[in-house]
Amino acid sequence: MSDRHNRDIDRIPAPLPEPLPFPTIDSHCHIELIAKSAPDSPEVKAVLDEAASVGIEHVVQIGYDLEQSRWSVGVAQAWVGRALAAVALHPNEAPVVENLDEQLREIEALAAHSRVRGIGETGLDYFRTPEELRAKQEHSFRAHIAIAKRTDKALIIHDRDAHEDILRVLKEEGAPEKVIFHCYSGDAQMAKECVRSGYFLSFSGTVTFKNAPGLREALAITPLTNLLVETDAPFLAPAPYRGALNSPAQIARTIRFMAEVLNRPVEELCHATRENALALFGDFS
Repeated sequence: MSDRHNRDIDRIPAPLPEPLPFPTIDSHCHIELIAKSAPDSPEVKAVLDEAASVGIEHVVQIGYDLEQSRWSVGVAQAWVGRALAAVALHPNEAPVVENLDEQLREIEALAAHSRVRGIGETGLDYFRTPEELRAKQEHSFRAHIAIAKRTDKALIIHDRDAHEDILRVLKEEGAPEKVIFHCYSGDAQMAKECVRSGYFLSFSGTVTFKNAPGLREALAITPLTNLLVETDAPFLAPAPYRGALNSPAQIARTIRFMAEVLNRPVEELCHATRENALALFGDFS
């Protein structure tokens, strides 16, 4: 498991936000790091129930290593109508596994499951990966792109301090039909390039942070047709609860903030992000 996911997450949960006026979908979360239990457990149900109580009717449970990707498939199987799965080796995980190509084959086998609708999170991360391991990381990213195209699943990209190389690799490999920039971290200019390419930008609680004006500029120029919302729970709780334990329910807080930035009704953003998620991942039933 990568350092990111080894962090202590025993933090106080962010308070439950007010319910949304229209339902939407958390397009990226890691419930096993909140519930810490089996996929079909009451603890997982409690996370899903809490989200539903404020209008988050569905979640996409995201993979970051082989074992946890299997867990994600289990959640999607256990909670039909409420959860779908994505599977992958995280870009911080891929360079340090000994049997990368074997694990990639197992990821592709998991991707064939009907409840798996995404390949991710994959991509490049130059913040934690030293330069000598980046070639192996890029090899993994290219392999995940190929899996996404062979399985016709959405490609879910983790991009940290690697914007130019992410776009370069997508161009060189030929991007899949459905591409999502998870927890979008680029600027407005990059957002324009992504939109021109038909990619989707998924905004998380980071867009609410005081030190992230560039993200708000990127959000402001992103058409609703290219927009998603996510938590990346249990990380990145939105302001004013930055540092608290995040959960899918906090989508309600983030999307209200996004509506203020865009000067649009909350209902409109809920509807757009919900319809975009359904178009990318398919029906949850």
